Amino acid sequence: MTQLIQYASLRSAPWKNGGGSTTEIAVSPAGATLDNFDWRVSLATIAQDGPFSSFPGIDRSLALVHGDGVLLDFGDERFVLSPSEPLIEFAGEDAVHATVTGLQTTDFNVMTRRGQCRHRLELLTVRGKQTLKRRSATTLLFLADGESLSLGSARERIAMVRYDTLVMADGEEDWTLEAQQATVLVVDIIRN
Repeated sequence: MTQLIQYASLRSAPWKNGGGSTTEIAVSPAGATLDNFDWRVSLATIAQDGPFSSFPGIDRSLALVHGDGVLLDFGDERFVLSPSEPLIEFAGEDAVHATVTGLQTTDFNVMTRRGQCRHRLELLTVRGKQTLKRRSATTLLFLADGESLSLGSARERIAMVRYDTLVMADGEEDWTLEAQQATVLVVDIIRN
């Protein structure tokens, strides 16, 4: 089963601290809140410096999709999420302070609840045609950069534009991805 989530149909919500906004893309189970999701994928805009919300028991991954980057301060360690280092993984309970290094950033955020499931996030560059082999029961494809992406399987054909997401659940199919040039974030959700 596949579900195309068009970015144009989503709504963003401002953060309580006013430092940015979040657009929820997909959550499981459907209708879950921040307190009871198994997994959640969203797009966040960080507009000013400030702390990240704490999510105890949650594993997180961030991928920079727009902007110069953000400095993430973990207390004893710092990491600059930037075009040259666009991915980071960390525990949701970690105390993290963000410092925007230029204008606001837009970041793709994956969260999974420990004990329920785990995730793997990878960046895939598509030029021309290439095959994506499914590796998990639930796979999400997010078009992070590029004007369009065409996907085809033995049963269907789907067209995506920037910031659209395709959720593929329960299927062992291979997919053909085709674009002049596109950056795709691939999320595999693995149930424990």
